[in-house]
Parts: sequence; structure tokens; C-alpha cells
Amino acid sequence: MQFTVVTGLSGSGKTQVMRFLEDAGFFCIDNLPPVIIPQLATMFFSINGKYENVAFAIDSRVGDMIGDLLDNLKILKENGYDYKLVFVDASDEVLVKRYKETRRHHPLSSGMGLLDSIKKEREMLSKIYQEADVVIDTSNYTLAQLSKALRKIYLEDQTEDFTVNIMSFGFKYGIPLDADLVFDVRCFVNPFYVDELKNKTGNDREVRDYVMNTKTAKKFMDKLVSMIKFLLPLYIEEGKTSLTVAIGCTGGKHRSVTMANVLSEELPEYNKNLIHRDILRGK
Repeated sequence: MQFTVVTGLSGSGKTQVMRFLEDAGFFCIDNLPPVIIPQLATMFFSINGKYENVAFAIDSRVGDMIGDLLDNLKILKENGYDYKLVFVDASDEVLVKRYKETRRHHPLSSGMGLLDSIKKEREMLSKIYQEADVVIDTSNYTLAQLSKALRKIYLEDQTEDFTVNIMSFGFKYGIPLDADLVFDVRCFVNPFYVDELKNKTGNDREVRDYVMNTKTAKKFMDKLVSMIKFLLPLYIEEGKTSLTVAIGCTGGKHRSVTMANVLSEELPEYNKNLIHRDILRGK
């Protein structure tokens, strides 16, 4: 189990960091008083196995208690717990712009101007900043770039965390709502009209051989595999964690199943879910 403590300037992107960690499987607690960190750590370790990673977000919303953060992290270390202190930062100019765009109130604003509130908060957090294991400056980051930076910190092999969902389907039952890319293979020879193949599926060798035993089908698959292999690293770079590629024929039993199987076999380096949505329909 590893603890991550996320702190930093208000408006710097801590919420996005916590959302990333939650999507990565962390149990996340926001706006936590530092004084209860050691007790929570003990509690989580007492049920070890249920939670592999835990993230706490602690910032100036807790007021003067933020000054107790480093002391409580010291207790955490003395008790043998592993943690990573992540400080999320941004320039004063960027923070002012973000607050003006969102029209939110700064947690330290009490009669003082926005810029003065930011400077006061930066001073409050200066010692924590110096002790941080990781500092992420989001001044020039888009959400996708922030996600990429976090993936480098927490997910050394991004390919291992990326899943390709390859789905066959029948157009007569509707296009899958969760599809990112949809390919129509109704233009290829249809085994449905061959008596000995009609009641078989693309999982059967006879159907697969029938569908793929044409130059056009082979050429289509070569181009499809080439395009998907070109696109997947770009989606990973953009910060996506999964992509659903849907291949459809009329009923979702023969051609689409065959080509979904072939595509899956051509992507051995990726985690895959192979789904034949409509293969049992009409039976």
C-alpha cells in the first residue's frame, strides 16, 4: 500500500489530480485535516488487501491546520508507512486567470484581493513545497497534458494500463453507444447465404476461412490493423485509458465476428476485451 498526499495552490489542478488517481484505482479522500492522517493510515493498513493505494487531498481549506501537515507526515514515516507528497503549483498570473474565469472564491479571501490571497497561500505552503517529492506545475498544461504527466509518475508502462475493447455487432440491432470507432463490413461476402455456414459463426474456422479468403477482405484487414496501430499510441498520448473499436455486419454473427477476432490477434501488445455483442441473437 502506498499513500499519496496531494496539496498545493488553490486553483492549480488538485481536483484533476485526485480524479486521475481515483480513475487509477486509488481510494481518495478530499479536504482532510492533517491531524488524522496517522490514524487513517493505521486503519487502512488494518484492512490491508482491500485498498492498494490511498490518496489524501489536503490544502488551505483546512485553515491553519495546514501547518501541521509535515509533522503528521513525519509520524507516518516513523510508523513505517510509504507515502508520496505531490505539490500542484501554477503561476500567480495563471491562478488569477482561472479564478476570474470560474468566478469562484479563493479559500483565503476575507476582504483582501485575489492576488494577495494567492500570495498568502503560497507563503503558507512554502515549507510543504520544499519537502514535496513531486512538484507539478500546471501553468501551461491542458487536462490531457496533466494526465500525461501523472501517467508518467504513476504508470510507468502506459500501454499496460490501456485497454482496447474490440466489439463485433449487428447493424440490425443498432450501433453500440459506447463505440469510439465504427467500421462497416457489410460490403464483404456473407456466409449467411451459404447453407452449411448459415448457422455457424465467425468463431468457427469454416466461416473465418470463407470471409477472409478474398483479396478485398485481406486488404481491408491489413489497412484496418495498420490504422489502429497508428492511432492507439496517439490515444494513449492524449490520456485515454480505453478505446472501443466496433466492427459491424448485418446480424453480428459472421463477418463482424471474424474480423473482430483477426484484429484482436493482431494487437498482442495491448490489453484487450473481445466482445461479440450479438453473436447469440436470433437463435
